[in-house]
Amino acid sequence: MSAEKFAYEQAVDEKNLLDELIGISPALHKIRQQIELVAASNATVLITGESGTGKELVAMSVHTKSPRSHQSIVKVNSAAIAPELFESEFFGHVKGAFTGASKNRIGRFGIADGGTIFLDEVGDIPLSLQGKLLRVLQEGQYERVGEDITRKVDVRVIAATNRDLGKEVEAGRFRQDLFYRLSVFPIHVAPLRERLEDVPLLAEHFMRKLNWRDRSNVPVRLSEENVRALQSYHYPGNVRELENIIERAGILTHCFLYRLSVEQILDAMLLSDQRKQLDAIAQGPSAAARSPAIMTYAEVKELERANLIAALQATNYKIYGSGGAADLLGVKPTTLASRIKTLQIPMRPIQLMSTERRRDAVEILTPPNV
Repeated sequence: MSAEKFAYEQAVDEKNLLDELIGISPALHKIRQQIELVAASNATVLITGESGTGKELVAMSVHTKSPRSHQSIVKVNSAAIAPELFESEFFGHVKGAFTGASKNRIGRFGIADGGTIFLDEVGDIPLSLQGKLLRVLQEGQYERVGEDITRKVDVRVIAATNRDLGKEVEAGRFRQDLFYRLSVFPIHVAPLRERLEDVPLLAEHFMRKLNWRDRSNVPVRLSEENVRALQSYHYPGNVRELENIIERAGILTHCFLYRLSVEQILDAMLLSDQRKQLDAIAQGPSAAARSPAIMTYAEVKELERANLIAALQATNYKIYGSGGAADLLGVKPTTLASRIKTLQIPMRPIQLMSTERRRDAVEILTPPNV
C-alpha cells in the first residue's frame, strides 16, 4: 500500500457511527430504513439537507452496512478545494503535469478503488469538471492530469449537498445528466426543528460524549424544564448547534467564576435564546432586515472582559500551550496577554458573585447565535 493511500484511508468505527443516528422521530426511522435498503447495493446515493443535520453520518452509515465496509471510505469536501485543483484532487496527476507537480499523485478516486468515495458539498464542483465526474459514474474510467492512459476504477459514490440541485440545474450551474446520475437513491435529512422529539436523546448523548472526552462531571439526564426549553428552540444550526450548546454549558460549568451547575447554565442560555425568538416573532418578518442593536465602546469592552475572564477561569488561568486560554479563544498568547493587561484583568480567581449577577454573567457570555 502506498504512503498516499495509507494517508487517505479512513478508519470507520461502526459502533460509534451507527449509535449516533439517535432519535425516535418518524423522520429518523425513515432514514434508517432507507440506509438498510440501499446499503447492500452499489447504487449512487444523494443525501440532501441543511448544514449541521448529519449528512456525513448518514453517508458513513451506508458505507459501514455495505459489502464494501472492509475497504476504505474516502471523504472529499468539495467546498474546500480550489477550482484549479479539482481535477488533480479527484483523478490525480503525473510528475511534471503542471508547475508544482513534483511527483505522481493517485487522486481520490484511485485511492477509493474497491471502496466508497463520499463527495460532500457536491454542488460546489465546477461545471467544467462535472462531465469527467459523470464519466467516472457511468463508465468507471478516468485519466490523470498529464497522462493519456485511461484507468478503470470500481468506486461506490455517495454525495451530499445543502443546495437545491434542481434549482442549480435550472440556473445552469449544475449538469442535469449528472444530477440524475447522482440521485439514483435520494435520502433527505430533516432539520432538527422538524424532529424535536429527538432532542432529549441527542442532548443526553452529547453529555455522555463530553464526559468521556473531557472527563467532565456533566449529568446525563436532563430535567423536565431543560427538556421543555430544549424542545422549544428553533435550532437554525441543527444537530451541530445542539451539540455546541451542550458543550458550552459543560465548559461554563467548570468556570471558578460562576460555580453553577450545568442545568443552571443551560437554563440561562436557553432562556436567553427563547427570548430572542419570541422578540423576533413579536417584531414580525421585517425584524431580520433591521439593523442590530448598537453597543457603546464601554459595553463592548465589558463584554470582551467578561469573555476573557471566563476563558481564564475555564483553563485555570493557563494562557500558553495546548488547552490554554489563548488556544480556547483562538488568539495568539501574546495578544491575549496584552488584552489582559489593557483590560486590567487580575490573574487570580475572582470572588464569587451573587446569584443574580452570576446568571447575568452567563447571559452576557451567550453569543447572539447560540
